[in-house]
Amino acid sequence: MRGVSLYIALMVMGILLALALGISTILFSQMRVMEGMGDSVLAFYASNTGIERELYEDNATGTSYSGYLDLNQNGVQDGDDSVYNVTVIAAGGNGCPAEVNYCIKSTGIYKEIRRAIRITR
Repeated sequence: MRGVSLYIALMVMGILLALALGISTILFSQMRVMEGMGDSVLAFYASNTGIERELYEDNATGTSYSGYLDLNQNGVQDGDDSVYNVTVIAAGGNGCPAEVNYCIKSTGIYKEIRRAIRITR
């Protein structure tokens, strides 16, 4: 009888260990998803900043430029900042409808995440 109780105890502990490992795997994968969502928001903000800058500057069609959001506020662009690339597209070109004046496309990049916004004027 003593051997059976030891076997049952080992089985119960094995099942509990498997449950704990399964739950921790799920939690870590969810933490990575949440971090990716935060990165996505920062990439979207960078893209929106590019659109706002272009609406303020009102550059000619065919203009392309880049900028960055200084997220760590150190005054220089580094790997911790998000970047935006803006292109002003003439009407009828590169997917821009012919009945508008022009289109603005801005792509925000933060770490490995890219988000883009395109508006017509």
